[in-house]
Amino acid sequence: MNGPVNGDSSLVRVESATFSYGGDPVLEDVTLGIGAGAFMGVVGPSGSGKTSLLRLLLGTATPQQGTVTRRADVAVAYVPQLETVNWNFPVTVTECVLMARSGRGWPWPSRQERAEVARVLQRLGIGALADRHIRELSGGQQQRMFIARALLRRPQLLLMDEPTTGVDVTSRHDMLHLLGELNTEGVAILLTTHDLNGVAAHLPRLVALNRTVIADGTAREVINAPVLERTFGAPMEVLQHLGMPVVLDHYHPVGPPVNPSVSPAGRVSA
Repeated sequence: MNGPVNGDSSLVRVESATFSYGGDPVLEDVTLGIGAGAFMGVVGPSGSGKTSLLRLLLGTATPQQGTVTRRADVAVAYVPQLETVNWNFPVTVTECVLMARSGRGWPWPSRQERAEVARVLQRLGIGALADRHIRELSGGQQQRMFIARALLRRPQLLLMDEPTTGVDVTSRHDMLHLLGELNTEGVAILLTTHDLNGVAAHLPRLVALNRTVIADGTAREVINAPVLERTFGAPMEVLQHLGMPVVLDHYHPVGPPVNPSVSPAGRVSA
């Protein structure tokens, strides 16, 4: 559904949406708005509905109840999970990026399109890899290639499914820096992630999702013990370090809690 988004400034808005693949709902009564300039992450366990939410936002799925409304002129691009890609497909980096074109026959791109691809690849730091087969890239380079393909569509909203899965710490840092630059230039970004410390804690806005929206706010409002326990179904320890929340993934208490009424796995320390 396209048109005004309930009179607000949202590029896309999901309102009271429930969605299933024919069985039990994978999303239930979800309400979420993505405004121009948003930079946000969706966190939740496997099977919590994160990818299904992206499908609703893209318009490749329709809720059985509720609505998804997009601003009439909004351009949306999508970066899939790397693990879903056939890396043996016989294409080079340039050819893969050119697949984002619309309205032109393949495989005859114009000189202008090839020049634009070269500029985007150079901007993302992989210009020297233009003629390399896609399976020869590292995880971080593969992710940059798909971002380049998305940017070729000149999106106002960029949706990314687990963009830092399978990349090393340096590539993850570079990715966040790049996304921050794109956001500063006016691209709204929504990404899903399992990485609470390396990615989610650095985003201005987070949504905790497990079939429905558990919390929506800043990292401090979302990455805390009560919200994470409701989202992931298990107690978690959250500390504050240099003003940022840090989740301890493998917390094992060695003795009784100081306060017997508070589980140490649910403690939030200052």
